[in-house]
Amino acid sequence: MDIVGPDIAGLWDAEPGWLNTASYGLPPKPAWEALQAVLADWRSGATSWEPWDESTTRTRAAFARLVGADVADVFVGSTVSAAVAPIAAAIPDGAQVLTDDVEFTSNVFPWQVHADRGVELIAVPGDQLLSEIKPGIDVVAVSAVQSSTGAVLDLAAVVAASKQVGASVVIDASQAAGWHPITVDGVDALIAHTYKWLMAPRGATVGYLSPRLQERCRPSAAGWYAARDVHGSYYGPVMDLDPGARKFDQSPAWFSFVGAAPALELVEQIGVETINRHNLALANAFRAGLGLPPSNSAIVSTSLPGAQKAFDTAGIRAAVRDGKLRASFHIYSTNDDVQLALEALKPLL
Repeated sequence: MDIVGPDIAGLWDAEPGWLNTASYGLPPKPAWEALQAVLADWRSGATSWEPWDESTTRTRAAFARLVGADVADVFVGSTVSAAVAPIAAAIPDGAQVLTDDVEFTSNVFPWQVHADRGVELIAVPGDQLLSEIKPGIDVVAVSAVQSSTGAVLDLAAVVAASKQVGASVVIDASQAAGWHPITVDGVDALIAHTYKWLMAPRGATVGYLSPRLQERCRPSAAGWYAARDVHGSYYGPVMDLDPGARKFDQSPAWFSFVGAAPALELVEQIGVETINRHNLALANAFRAGLGLPPSNSAIVSTSLPGAQKAFDTAGIRAAVRDGKLRASFHIYSTNDDVQLALEALKPLL
């Protein structure tokens, strides 16, 4: 059942019963150890900050490779909503934005705050999204994998339909990057917070912006870190921003990126396809035990009254989202975790 060998599995210290990566991922040992080392340096003032910031460069490059982007088109920040904000600010008055009716609000509120200038958010059930990409839609803003349901977006179909009507495609990949193969082909923006399936500390967001969007959007949060010469931009009114996506950088939370760089590089080393097979094998074994058909998602969402209490009693850490039990399986999850969860739920089935 388990796809990965002991050499890979040994890179985590997961306690049995952790089935909540959709809330936050567990750090691999290289990420944890790197973070402990810099925290020790910080405590004693052993070094300047520049060595820590090298991790931001490594994270940017690793994400670019993972999603097939040019590194010049990748920016860094702290949250998905802050990354979406300049894109939303650039759409014209009266624009129509299409999204899923269970879309996580980081990719909803940044559009809705422009309602005063006529921007309309249209939210439809996920199974209707594709058919609602019609003339008049200016932006399709949706998650590659839905947080609440685990539904996996047919991204290629969404891109094709959006191109036909001239709509931009803005993808929140926070629940996809790290386990679900995804590239930036055809999309205008693809943004991911790394603290879930990419297993980094919270506070490190990475994203792709197409050259077309880079031209249309104003880098309204630009600061010293968005400059062409970072170390020459600390003071004064002379602004020379980076010509690429780096002009949308937010000054990074150093320690978050210190943990992110080795975590993303490890995902590369193991391979997203390998992680995908492992996660789906476990998720579908769990689904089979619940009497559910197989799926293409590492997130299992189901209505089962009493499930949360049964999990709590058994020491299994999962989540309830939108009134449903949500269990999520990642590279450190095992068949033992599946059996432990099914045993806990057995009296309810």
